[in-house]
Amino acid sequence: MLEVNALRKVYDGHGRRVEAIADLTFSVGEGEFACVVGPSGCGKTTLLKCIAGLLAPTSGEARIDGTPVTGPPTGLAVVFQEYGRSLFPWLRARDNVELPLRAAGLPRRTRHGLVEEALRAVGLGDVHGAYPWQLSGGMQQRVAIARAIAYGPRVLLMDEPFAAVDAQTRADLEDLIRSVWQRLGVTLLFVTHDIDESVYLGQRVIVLSAAPTRVAEDIAIDLPAARDQLTTRGDPRFAELRGQIYAQIQKAKHGSTR
Repeated sequence: MLEVNALRKVYDGHGRRVEAIADLTFSVGEGEFACVVGPSGCGKTTLLKCIAGLLAPTSGEARIDGTPVTGPPTGLAVVFQEYGRSLFPWLRARDNVELPLRAAGLPRRTRHGLVEEALRAVGLGDVHGAYPWQLSGGMQQRVAIARAIAYGPRVLLMDEPFAAVDAQTRADLEDLIRSVWQRLGVTLLFVTHDIDESVYLGQRVIVLSAAPTRVAEDIAIDLPAARDQLTTRGDPRFAELRGQIYAQIQKAKHGSTR
């Protein structure tokens, strides 16, 4: 469903040339949940922007269901870390969720049904009339997630979406997004700096090297499909996988992937 082929991104400006991404190649199957981790500044957000069609790669390409990405693709949605900046404060929750549906030209009755369904899916069925500033940070991010899933995407990209919330809210949102993924069958690429989060959420973890970025390791997460915050994180295999990914990131920082 999602392919990244020899993708390279170089920034030129002010007399400087910075190679952010050197050569990235990987794929994510239909309905798969893959996480991306790597050292700080390794180009994780740049990668997502290229996949989302928000930034043109210098060379190489991203493909969604076989079609090259040349602009924001149909059937793809993005949830960003800064939920406060992605929601319009003068629009109620339901109107924020409805925006992409309105832009797509869907009939009003269809839009309203999809909005209600998406808000219920993220546990906000009773706050659709609230403004973002009346909601907690975690609830605002739920609105952003609802907006993404109401659109009915086949591919969902998430850029460190839980980094700005407290630990308890983060755990709730992690369980929420796994539930949404299982229910919708969407292909999900989740960027995070948190190793534990990547192991808890994903079916596999793609470890990136330091910039200029390459794939350092692609690790299958062979934990049970049914997960919860206590049992899964207490599983010895969870600790083994976490240690394996941590070791790869440390190697990547020092320019070695083996």
